[in-house]
Amino acid sequence: MTLISADNDFAIMAVLFVIAGAAFLAERTRIGAHLTGAVIAILAAIVAANLRIIPHAAPAYDFVFSYFVPILIPLFLFKANLRTMLFETTRMTGAFLIAALGTIAGVLVAVSLLDLGSLAPAAAIDPEMREAGIAGLFTSTYIGGSVNYAALGEITGLRTDASFFSAATATDNLFSAVFLSILALLPGWNWLARRFTRHEHGEEQAVAERTDTISATSLTLALATAISFVAIGDAVTAMLGWSSLRYAIITVLVVSAATAFPGWMERLHGAFEIGVGLAFVFFTAIAAGANLVAMVSIAPLLVVLVVILLGVHLLVLLGVGGLFRLTLPELVTASNAAVLGATTAPALAAARGWHDLVTPGVLVGVLGYALGTFAGTAVFHWL
Repeated sequence: MTLISADNDFAIMAVLFVIAGAAFLAERTRIGAHLTGAVIAILAAIVAANLRIIPHAAPAYDFVFSYFVPILIPLFLFKANLRTMLFETTRMTGAFLIAALGTIAGVLVAVSLLDLGSLAPAAAIDPEMREAGIAGLFTSTYIGGSVNYAALGEITGLRTDASFFSAATATDNLFSAVFLSILALLPGWNWLARRFTRHEHGEEQAVAERTDTISATSLTLALATAISFVAIGDAVTAMLGWSSLRYAIITVLVVSAATAFPGWMERLHGAFEIGVGLAFVFFTAIAAGANLVAMVSIAPLLVVLVVILLGVHLLVLLGVGGLFRLTLPELVTASNAAVLGATTAPALAAARGWHDLVTPGVLVGVLGYALGTFAGTAVFHWL
């Protein structure tokens, strides 16, 4: 039982937007500026859900995931002229492959240190297969996201143990939200930032739009265009039967239009600002799914597994990325794309002001969708 029931859609949506709005306001304070609005929104939602103010699952969250998330991508990509972004995309691909390598290394270290075979006893597979299955499951989700997570649940047979799979999902949700907070904080850590190549195309390069160019007309046209791109992308996806490539197809359509008709797309003033606002609501909905009680009571060893995995992932990311002279924003965006997917990577990049990393963040996130199931299955069969 929660103070606001799961079927009270308007009350839950009100809480999500209030938290997002409060996070923007808190970001203006001295402490909030260091934490960033994204981190504040995530932590506030985790606290609200675990204090039983709002539920961990609700149709309102599903609405955010089903309708807000697809629209975010076009809103962020209207100025993604590919002619000017080939260099950054190439660097981001390298950063993403390092992030994926960090995930695999983290899984292997965790498997060597922990007895994962004792988990999921109700699953109809022997302990060695359970251990391999858990390793494959978390490899897939921290390279490609939830789509790959669900696929590996079926491939490994772990989905047959409902209580374990629920605990694993809760662990994934919680640490995804916490890790997103850590990624958002890293660029503000001066000691770390000084040890990486300076990012020359982020906050300083971006020029804010004049507020007087944003009007009711431009906002309406921006939303109309974004929704139209999603509708066309879904039609193409259904026609081709490639449901797993939905975001890739939408991205291709928007980037193609932005490259072919840059003058028209740049007139859609306010699209980016709407996208950032909806992204904060999206971060809040993700964090609300983190159920601390379910995670700790059913499978506490999963907490240790994920802490080791993400710790090694971060060490490999920063160590190898530094050797290749990648910038900290590039590495943060690549890690975000791997651990959380193609939706949060551009959202965080936009919130941090790294406008040039928004499109590459989407593209490498889509690459993660393609690689996640393959990598998770490979680790499962190898172990």
